[in-house]
Amino acid sequence: MEGLVYLDHAATSWPKPPAVAAAMMEALQQSGANAGRGNHSLAIGTGRVLVRARAMLAELFGVANAQDIAFTHNTTMGLNMAIKGTLQRGDHVISTMTEHNSVRRPLEYLRRTMEIEVDYVRVDQQGELNLVELKGMMRPNTRMVICNHSSNLLGSILPVGEIGDIAKSHGAVFLVDAAQSAGSLPIDVTAMNIDLLAFPGHKGLLGPQGTGGLYISPHLDLEPLMHGGTGSQSENSDQPSVRPDRYEAGTQNAVGIAGLLAGVKAVKALGIEQIHRQEWELTQLLMEGLAMIPSIRILGPAAGAQRSGIVAFVAEGQDSASIAYRLDRQYQIAVRAGMHCTPLAHQAVDTLKSGAVRASVGVSSTEEDVHKLLYAMTDMLGASRTR
Repeated sequence: MEGLVYLDHAATSWPKPPAVAAAMMEALQQSGANAGRGNHSLAIGTGRVLVRARAMLAELFGVANAQDIAFTHNTTMGLNMAIKGTLQRGDHVISTMTEHNSVRRPLEYLRRTMEIEVDYVRVDQQGELNLVELKGMMRPNTRMVICNHSSNLLGSILPVGEIGDIAKSHGAVFLVDAAQSAGSLPIDVTAMNIDLLAFPGHKGLLGPQGTGGLYISPHLDLEPLMHGGTGSQSENSDQPSVRPDRYEAGTQNAVGIAGLLAGVKAVKALGIEQIHRQEWELTQLLMEGLAMIPSIRILGPAAGAQRSGIVAFVAEGQDSASIAYRLDRQYQIAVRAGMHCTPLAHQAVDTLKSGAVRASVGVSSTEEDVHKLLYAMTDMLGASRTR
């Protein structure tokens, strides 16, 4: 992949730190047994990897008890566990127009099958929501408030702490989708009043695909999404009550979790604040350059405002998918185009028909990567940059 400019970190981080592959290979070769399914040394060794990974994630997110973190295959699985394990017939849910389909589709499914009620808080062109409007939507039967920490289209960062305060004051469960923030934005589940936090291992945490997790407040008892073997309380026909076994039926992706542990170590070594600062500076450089191309409209927060490492844009009269295809084939630049699994966010910024091109930076991104994208867009659109 020599020469490739990778600007699709919002989908998955790449390349991974070398320690991630090394940890996964070591897990395969030296502790490839099934954790919790035996007392022999190989199984115990695998279990230790899971324990260390869980503890490090707990430290990263301000979780008091690491057993309150259940490993998942991805954020989508965590969100489904949280939503379907909490909501009951007749409950009311408040979410936002910036949510990913991993939130919207489970909610709409439960609206059809269990008659839950759902309201989506509007956002403006910058991806900001009105907290007063959110407060006004609260009802006596509001069971859950759901929001992403950062929009995967607009890059806007929602005021999670303030939303958590509102949810707590009304007795609602607060679920946060950290798909675009885990590893690049500070998260403290206690300070932010987060009851449920779904996060991926393969994005900002620099781990492999097939990893993720869900923090579950000790005050909540979710109905498990999956039932089956856990290696504990095997004599009972019901799912175990002990955590995290209650939410981790079946064989764990121990090799992937070993890689995730290495990824989280890399994040902690770099520092969350430094990672966010680097990503923000690169997005500002990219926005400044794109703003000089007359036909381009940048989505999300204005230059200088806080955002995650995402810059999405549209080019007047140009198909976003065609732009992404040409960037890949002609310039060796990887971005993502289309709807990004978030149609309500596209509706909010009037790009539902056109879609958008999304460039997203990560810890391995450089200023040179940004300049190559700016050159390609200028060359492709046949435009000279203007001020």
